[in-house]
Amino acid sequence: MKQIVYTASILASVLLVNCGPKMTESGSHSGENVALTDVDPMPFAESISAEELKEMLYVYASDEFEGRETGEKGQKLAVEFLREFYKENKIAPAENTEDYFQKLRLNLPGKVDWVESENVAAIIKGSDKPNEFIVLSAHLDHVGKRGEDIYNGADDDGSGSMALLEIAQAFKIAVKDGFRPKRSIVFLHVTGEEKGLLGSKYYVENPLYPLEQTIVNLNVDMIGRVDPQRELKNTDYIYLIGSDRLSTQLHEVSEQINSETVNLDLDYKFSDPEHPERFYERSDHYNFAKKNIPVIFYFSGTHEDYHGTGDTPDKILYDIYTTRTKLIFHTAWEIANMDERIEVDQN
Repeated sequence: MKQIVYTASILASVLLVNCGPKMTESGSHSGENVALTDVDPMPFAESISAEELKEMLYVYASDEFEGRETGEKGQKLAVEFLREFYKENKIAPAENTEDYFQKLRLNLPGKVDWVESENVAAIIKGSDKPNEFIVLSAHLDHVGKRGEDIYNGADDDGSGSMALLEIAQAFKIAVKDGFRPKRSIVFLHVTGEEKGLLGSKYYVENPLYPLEQTIVNLNVDMIGRVDPQRELKNTDYIYLIGSDRLSTQLHEVSEQINSETVNLDLDYKFSDPEHPERFYERSDHYNFAKKNIPVIFYFSGTHEDYHGTGDTPDKILYDIYTTRTKLIFHTAWEIANMDERIEVDQN
C-alpha cells in the first residue's frame, strides 16, 4: 500500500477543492440582512460530490489505516486525517479541545492497560443563536486487524465519517458566501463505538457544549451500501431510526425536507421499538437520546461484509451514498435555521 506521504498529498488535493457552487443573485450578498430560511441551500448541497467522497474514503479505509482500531496506530492516522481536513478548510476546533482532539482514556474489554484515544470535534458557530447546538456525529473507529487480515471499515463507518467532512465543507462554503447558519453546528467524530459506544458516552458525560443547549443529534453510521433485503425494491432509500422517539416535530421536519430535496424512500422498519435488531440502541445517537436530546440515526443496513474483511471502498455505491449525504446536509440546514428550536414532546 502507498505510504503516508502519498496519503497526505491526496488529502491536500481533496481538501482544497472547495471553490463553491454557482450562486443565485443573492449569492454575493454579505448575508447580514438575509433571512436564511429564504436562502436556497441547493447550490451548497451540490458541492457534496461522489468524487470527493470516494477519494477521501479510499484513503480513510485503506490498508494503511489498519482498520482504525481504538487506540492503535491506524486510529491515530484517522484522527490526524480528520483534524487536517478541518484545518485545511478553516473550520474551527470545538472549544475545550486540544487542537480538535477531546482526549480520553478508555478501559477496553480484554485490555490490561488503559488506552489513550481521541474524539475529534469541529464547529461552525451560529450567527443568531450561537449557543444552540446541532451535533452531527459519526464514529471514526473500526475493528482493526487480526493477524494479516485488515478490516477496513469503508461502510462502517468510513462512510459516515467522510459524509460529515463533506457536509462541513458545504456549510463552510455557505459561510464564505455570506450565509452563516443561525445555530452552531458541531461535527463530532467519536472513538470507541465498536467497543461499546464509548466515545459518545464520554462526550455526553463531558460535553464540549451544554447538553441542555444541544437541540438535536444527527448520527451517521453506514450509509454507503444497499441492504440485501432491499435489492429487489427501490434502492434509493435510507433507514431512519429514532426520528419520532423524542420529537414529533423532528420527524415531520425530516420528512418535509426529504420530499422537497432528494426525495429518498424513508424506511422506518428499524425504528420500531420491537424490532429484534434493536439498532436504536446500537450506535452513538443512543447516548444523546438517553439525555433527552432528539436524534435521527441515518443507516443503510448491514450486508455480507459487515465487520468483515470485505468492507472495502470499491464496494461503496457512491451515487446513492452522495444523495444520502445531501439529505443529511439539507436536514441540518433546516434545523439550524428554523425560527424556534426543535421541541421535545415524546417520552
